Amino acid sequence: VVSWNAMIAAYAQNGHVEDARTLFDRICRRDLVSWNAMIAAYAQNGRGREALELFGQMEVAGVKPNKITFVSMLDACAGLANLPQGRLIHARIVNS
Repeated sequence: VVSWNAMIAAYAQNGHVEDARTLFDRICRRDLVSWNAMIAAYAQNGRGREALELFGQMEVAGVKPNKITFVSMLDACAGLANLPQGRLIHARIVNS
């Protein structure tokens, strides 16, 4: 899983978000780092809506977000100028 996560991050850093997502979808046992890498890929490449969607899927899958997840989510909300969602994420940070 570690090398898959590194490849996702590398693709994302070079703007190849679709390739990163293809790899993400092929991971059989995704860990928190896998989810964070893909959420960050979306957020850092101006695809905040996809980041928000994936965050929801992560929670449905039972994966608990951490600080890294929340930073990426705030980045996604800022990129979308989605203050209400950003406030919800901030509240979760404060309450965790």
